[in-house]
Amino acid sequence: SRHQIFLGISTVVMVLVSMMDAPRIRKLALMGFAASMLLMLLLPAIGFENKGSIRWLKIGGTSIQPSEFMKPCFAVVLAWVFSHGITKPGIPSYRIAIAAYLVVALLLIIQPDFGMTVTITGMFGVQFFLAGMPFIWVFGMVILGMVGVVGAYHALPHVAARIDRFLDPASGDNYQVEKSLEAFKGGGWFGRGPGEGLVKQHIPDSHTGFIFSVAGEEFGLLFCMLIMLLFAVIVVRGFLRMGREEDAFRMIAVGGLLAEFGIQS
Repeated sequence: SRHQIFLGISTVVMVLVSMMDAPRIRKLALMGFAASMLLMLLLPAIGFENKGSIRWLKIGGTSIQPSEFMKPCFAVVLAWVFSHGITKPGIPSYRIAIAAYLVVALLLIIQPDFGMTVTITGMFGVQFFLAGMPFIWVFGMVILGMVGVVGAYHALPHVAARIDRFLDPASGDNYQVEKSLEAFKGGGWFGRGPGEGLVKQHIPDSHTGFIFSVAGEEFGLLFCMLIMLLFAVIVVRGFLRMGREEDAFRMIAVGGLLAEFGIQS
């Protein structure tokens, strides 16, 4: 699924950031970010529609989502920009980073991909904070985020429908959510057993957005809690190790990647 793909990519990038020398990882991230952004720009022309959004490309018989490759590269590129602002105060790093974020957010909203926009915004906020964001910027970002949510609700029917269904599940089609909750109830504490679940036969997105309900039905609540605990351990240990990092670039890059990893999880 897209979540598994991203978590795998972000893990690889975190390992590379910790092992490779900074100039090399920065160049690789910049190349990956530029290529991903180019593909995202071309999506309206060469992408294909799936459930009301144009997020995917078909390359060599395989479907790829450029934004999944953009996310970890963007975290490293932002860290590069912010760290330059720390070492060379004359560089307008905040303005450059904000401009880059706005371009990325605009391309994601055009698709539309509101969930990805929220993930990128959370990552950007964490990195901005690590780079020493002034309090007035924090206040401004909160206000901007609130305005963005209200604007998306009124301008994008897809976003409005999801928010309405979240606030009132009876307001629209809630078939997959209902089936996934039935799967969790049926799995109980210990699950029906590997391969014995039924939910994957009834909901279309059981292999992507609703994969957790498959795990809940087949392996039970205890196993699901273990999965959540493992993700939490990775994120918490990562931030603890990051706090001991003296290099600004590595600290901000890993902080952003961990934020993405945690939000996506």
